[in-house]
Amino acid sequence: MTVHLAVRVLVSIASAASIGFGLWHFSMPDAWHWYSYIDAGATELVIAVRAINVFFSLSLVLFGLVNLLLVFGNRSNRYSIAVMLAATSVLWGTRLAFQLIYPQGSISPILQYGLLAAFAVVTLCYLASLWLVLRQSTAA
Repeated sequence: MTVHLAVRVLVSIASAASIGFGLWHFSMPDAWHWYSYIDAGATELVIAVRAINVFFSLSLVLFGLVNLLLVFGNRSNRYSIAVMLAATSVLWGTRLAFQLIYPQGSISPILQYGLLAAFAVVTLCYLASLWLVLRQSTAA
């Protein structure tokens, strides 16, 4: 498998997961009744939580799409791909660290460790892609 193909496969896996998590996260407030935990009089807090969730969810979808466009596009260069992969590696690495330190989904071990595994896979796919791109750029 060539480096170029390996990067495409790894980025496709990670980006599909990122887009999937983003789309899934749009439904989280209703699915988990987030607003029932907030005082009904705290309308500004409800608005803030809603805005943060939309921003977060949309960011995941857009980061996934941009990575795919850069890796599969014929107008991107190694620098732009490396910058984007570095950014998404830091973001997903941070999410992985938070899952290790402050685990979410502790209501169910399957959910908690499933999230941990998913975050680890996405992080590793982006990091491996970044490493391959950087290694390829220095060898060229």
